[in-house]
Amino acid sequence: MTLLILGLALWWGAHLFKRLAPDARARLGDPGKGLVAVALVAAIVLMVIGYRGADFISVWNPPAFLTHVNNLLMIFAFYLYAASGAKTWITTVIRHPQLTGFKIWAVAHLLVNGDLAAIVLFGGLLAWAVVTVILLNRAAREWIPPARAPARKEVTTIVATIVVLGVVMGIHNWLGVQPWG
Repeated sequence: MTLLILGLALWWGAHLFKRLAPDARARLGDPGKGLVAVALVAAIVLMVIGYRGADFISVWNPPAFLTHVNNLLMIFAFYLYAASGAKTWITTVIRHPQLTGFKIWAVAHLLVNGDLAAIVLFGGLLAWAVVTVILLNRAAREWIPPARAPARKEVTTIVATIVVLGVVMGIHNWLGVQPWG
């Protein structure tokens, strides 16, 4: 569990460094981007190793139907993540679609994982996303929705969502987790 918590702390620190210490981040210049990228990769590695190595401590037993809720939420989460780059219609309604997708991803995983390590991992990442949205909104209070992208971008986003969903399901199957119950 220690590696998992260290990974979460590094994730939070690397992402929030620019927001909480903008002058220090600015002094690092472009090489600072590489430093942050390395810190994020290290954070992911620590979280994965820490999560996979953590003892299974059951906190609650999720009912089977939540698997279906999880899967629907995951489709929407991937769509939001893809839409954020394509500037599709949803980005005219949701201010931070990528972070909203991330929060949905975390909630979906909390619904189907009842062990302590999962609650620490996905709860910690959900908390990070919530704090990040708060910090972003405080930094730029006014929001002007982007112009709506052409319809072909929507189609591309839907196709990208389906492809990414297939890849992620394949990875889960490879890891021994059956995402579709």
